[in-house]
Amino acid sequence: MNMTTSVKAHSAPAQLLLMEDVTRRFGGLTAVEGFTGHVGFGERVGLIGPNGAGKTTLFNLITGITGVSSGTVHFCGERVTGLAPDNLARMGVARTFQNLRVLPNMSVFDNVSIGALGVVGHSPWSSLFGRRTLSNRISKLTWQALERTGLCDQAGMLAANLSYGRRKYLEIARALALQPKLLILDEPAAGLNDTETAELAFFIRSLSDQGLSVMLVEHDMGFVMSLCDRIMVMASGRKIADGPPAHIAAHPAVLEAYLGTEEDEV
Repeated sequence: MNMTTSVKAHSAPAQLLLMEDVTRRFGGLTAVEGFTGHVGFGERVGLIGPNGAGKTTLFNLITGITGVSSGTVHFCGERVTGLAPDNLARMGVARTFQNLRVLPNMSVFDNVSIGALGVVGHSPWSSLFGRRTLSNRISKLTWQALERTGLCDQAGMLAANLSYGRRKYLEIARALALQPKLLILDEPAAGLNDTETAELAFFIRSLSDQGLSVMLVEHDMGFVMSLCDRIMVMASGRKIADGPPAHIAAHPAVLEAYLGTEEDEV
């Protein structure tokens, strides 16, 4: 009698990032309440909402900067709730900040190499191979990130001497040096002119075309609507809508959150 053994294949997670009923309280203030949402593989997702809606707090919860009061966060099918930012970065979560965190008195190359060190400095490379090999690995990742962002020619320049627009790319380059699976951008188009904004949108689209998932907060609605596959909307700490741009643009709850009602104006 032939015996066959049934083996269940390990199924890949349906989403890259999954947030389930995530809440964050600061004393008596609830900044994020019961947020459930996801980011798919290779997807460009916008997160919008009025000032004070909880968007940056949600980014801080995803990246481990702020702890979750309740709820769960999964990344690549693994529960990552409570993990520190450096652990999440090594898993493939990288972010930029609304207030640029460029080190002005360091070169462009050295700024980006900090991101590469975040990967290589905690990998088998750091213990199995010598210092020269480690340095070469950091250098390779740094040059790759500089090339992707068009900053190779400015590698030796002090970061302080870059234009504001190029500093935006420097922050992105440092994040890309981590070799992320998910890139989180906080107000990437803020302070850019129309030409720079269009170039940035093209660049972000090219990253996702290469398989990188992107999640961004942005107040430029034209930028978000033209770039994102899907948009999640927050108001008063809660998600009030989630869908493609055309759906969001006509959603009654979104219009009310941004424009208010006649009763609000009385």
